Amino acid sequence: MNKLPLQTRKLIIRCLVEGQSIRATARTVEVSKNTVAKLLIDAGAACQAYHDLHVRDLNSRRVQCDEIWSFCYAKQKNVAGAKAAPADAGDVWTWTAIDADSKLAVSWLVGGRDAGYATEFMNDVAERLSNRVQLTTDGHRAYLEAIEGAFGADVDYAQIVKLYGAADTEHRHSPAQCIGIRQQAVSGDPDPKHISTSYLERQNLTMRMSMRRFTRLTNAFSKKVENHAHAVALHFMHYNFCRIHQTLRVTPAIEAGVTDRLWDISDIVELIEEREANRDRKRGSYKKEISN
Repeated sequence: MNKLPLQTRKLIIRCLVEGQSIRATARTVEVSKNTVAKLLIDAGAACQAYHDLHVRDLNSRRVQCDEIWSFCYAKQKNVAGAKAAPADAGDVWTWTAIDADSKLAVSWLVGGRDAGYATEFMNDVAERLSNRVQLTTDGHRAYLEAIEGAFGADVDYAQIVKLYGAADTEHRHSPAQCIGIRQQAVSGDPDPKHISTSYLERQNLTMRMSMRRFTRLTNAFSKKVENHAHAVALHFMHYNFCRIHQTLRVTPAIEAGVTDRLWDISDIVELIEEREANRDRKRGSYKKEISN
């Protein structure tokens, strides 16, 4: 089987994490779009596996959570009329949790916006923390039961609810004006000075700038929700380990104590190759067992 050279793999991944689409990346690197898509899948799977294994026992003090919208194949309102739309077409929400001090992306989950996904997401967040934290979310009701189930009474939890004025009907794509916010403590003793989701909202902008499929009002979107999830995993791996935060002057992973060095794109390629090697060894063992 043909294997892409290291420099080609690095260039493809660098293009993807800097916000280029699959087609634009294929044109830039002079490979097929299927080659780019295959590497994205391999990179996403390797990054997700590494994060699941190593980003744990975090000494976070303040964590912010939110959901960011995108869509797969077609927007929800257009799914009924779309040709050959898959079962998971429509709205796709990415749940994210960020450490407000180190800016580390603690956890993420791609899926729906209902209570089931909220529960799965908050359970994962709780499992990665080693101590009591102050947690802030927006006013989404699904968080209430999910956080209680994941943390019990061992959390200082507050919600921040934005209050909006009348919708701007003259400008079609302009959101309603935010006229105020309401802070409300839900459980424990959250510090009012740190009831905020500002860092996570800034992370939402980083996601839209760094992943082409999150860009609004364009023809850039995911056709498969699995590829959407792989792109998210690759983005957060690069953000946590390879990208120096302008304020911290180090990567979030270094600031959080998850690693002691600055990663490079070649380190992500190495994760892919290790995963491929393990997969080949398992296949070889299976074939040997069958032959015996």
